[in-house]
Amino acid sequence: MHLVGRLGAVLVALATATIAISGRAAAQVPQPWQIGMQTAHSPVQRSIESLHDLVLIIITVITLFVAGLLAWVVFRYNARRHPTPSQTSHNTVLEVAWTVIPVLILVVIAIPSFRLVYFEDRTQHADLTIKVTGHQWYWEYTYPDSGGLNFSSYIVPEDQLKPGQLRLLDVDNPLVVPAGKNIRILTTSADVIHSFYIPSLGVQRYAIPGRTIETWVNVDVPGDYYGECNQICGTNHSMMPISIKALAPEAFTAWVAQARTKFSEAAPSALVRVATVAQ
Repeated sequence: MHLVGRLGAVLVALATATIAISGRAAAQVPQPWQIGMQTAHSPVQRSIESLHDLVLIIITVITLFVAGLLAWVVFRYNARRHPTPSQTSHNTVLEVAWTVIPVLILVVIAIPSFRLVYFEDRTQHADLTIKVTGHQWYWEYTYPDSGGLNFSSYIVPEDQLKPGQLRLLDVDNPLVVPAGKNIRILTTSADVIHSFYIPSLGVQRYAIPGRTIETWVNVDVPGDYYGECNQICGTNHSMMPISIKALAPEAFTAWVAQARTKFSEAAPSALVRVATVAQ
């Protein structure tokens, strides 16, 4: 009876863990020997993967066709079978075909490509706006809709990593967003060109001095999502990761209230923080 009871408790614990995991995304990070994309957790990233799959099918068919055509020509028209080569110099049907067919293929690729470009450009119904400013070498996040909440996000140095934190990915203050909401992202830079890139969310926008560039994201489920600046921006380019923590809307509201108090205190100067990271 004790064995049955323990077995039942284990099954209940496993079921509970499964339910908890199914409702929350695991940390979205690169995996060893990973070839494919990270799991999509936003409508934009799913659209990107759909376009990728379509183009992959098209180029695979083209590659197989061209390879088969070359093999057939080598076999059918080799010097042994045709010691005297033909003198054909013109074929109207063939020339029209190899012009029109590639154009049609490009049209098939172009239509969903343009639709995706406009889809990821901006959202017409934003629930929240976040301004992202790139610095050498950290990120600054501003929430205009939340009383102008503002804070900086620096990489956690290797010698200060806590158990469970990820080398070169975790930061002291992650960007916190509500899951299931349309979030407008405005990127800019205070110095040089940076790039705000989160693979699993389909977010990639340049941060350019003097310009504000827009995109958006809707994170499917609560979880931790990671990215990097993927525009070489100087000595510590690799030291400005992006960490996004998506919370349930109620939890996000509570976080905003706490963050206003936390970040209202004077923060260390950016120069001191940059020097610490550079060491």
